[in-house]
Amino acid sequence: MHNRVLLSALVGAASVSARDTPAHVQSFYDALKAKGACSNKLATGFYAKDEGPNTFAYCGDHLVDNNVIYIKGAGSSLADMDIDCDGEQNGRGDDGRCKSSSDTQSITSFQHTIKGYKKGINDLNSYVHPYVVFGNEGFKKGWKTFDPREYGVEPLSIIAVVCPNKQTFFGIWGDTNGDDGDKPMVGEASISMATACFGTSMNGNNGHDENDVLYLAFPGPDAVPGANGAQWGATSWQAFEASIETLGNKLLERIIGSSSGGGGGGGTDPTKPPPDECSWAGHCEGAKCTGDDLCSGTLHCDAGEKVCTTEDCSWAGHCLGAKCASHADCADPYECNAGAGYCWHVAA
Repeated sequence: MHNRVLLSALVGAASVSARDTPAHVQSFYDALKAKGACSNKLATGFYAKDEGPNTFAYCGDHLVDNNVIYIKGAGSSLADMDIDCDGEQNGRGDDGRCKSSSDTQSITSFQHTIKGYKKGINDLNSYVHPYVVFGNEGFKKGWKTFDPREYGVEPLSIIAVVCPNKQTFFGIWGDTNGDDGDKPMVGEASISMATACFGTSMNGNNGHDENDVLYLAFPGPDAVPGANGAQWGATSWQAFEASIETLGNKLLERIIGSSSGGGGGGGTDPTKPPPDECSWAGHCEGAKCTGDDLCSGTLHCDAGEKVCTTEDCSWAGHCLGAKCASHADCADPYECNAGAGYCWHVAA
């Protein structure tokens, strides 16, 4: 969704099941705020508010070490949370708070997939499904776009939302920002996600105005609950969110410790250095190539294997930062960090 009118949020006392943000995730949140603008901007030029600035970006600083993508602005700004009421209308849980929205649409981006799950629903329900609006599409001249699928984020996959009150809730990637407004926007979620974070003062025309919300998207098919991994037919957001909590917590294990926010991050052994920063997503260790100019930074294209790798790698494409499923996928002296899914320094 789309063009919005954001009012300052009146954070009401909500009757929600609070979930404290894990300490390592809170450290990650704090480090990202402290760092400033991200270094590896997968796409930039987006707005959090109609009046600007357009300094918000989809960030890949931690694609290598934590395998996550997030939204970040300049300075300490993360993202805000406007309210999306798209999808099923007048359905379960509807308490009338979306009626004030002026830009509601009766369909979400992945409606056909939802219907194909055959779980008794035809689309997402903003009151029941805590979904996040992630990615931007449009056809207007000069319109800024970003497709998370190009970086492995799959439709209806888990997105963790770290709220500024030190609580974290799990939602799904359920909608995308379109070009029906005046500017390409970021920072939006369903009314149920807003309720989880900020209480029942949230409505279709009143979101959370501060840029202090962290949206964490997780690339890879393991982040998708699928037809049978979530309670799609739930009657409350609490029930749906609880049904994806186990998977969400597993995905948060990718955040492997306190981070400097600059592309390195912690490790399996904090006394060892982090992987070298890869500043060109898709051209890192193990990426296919035909020449050195297609590899990021100091990596080169191995003539035999035709993959990007380090000069001293004993098994081209399987060294520091390469994707893995087990230790057998990594060259010596590395091992597979199961939480991150990348070849890593051997833990002490």
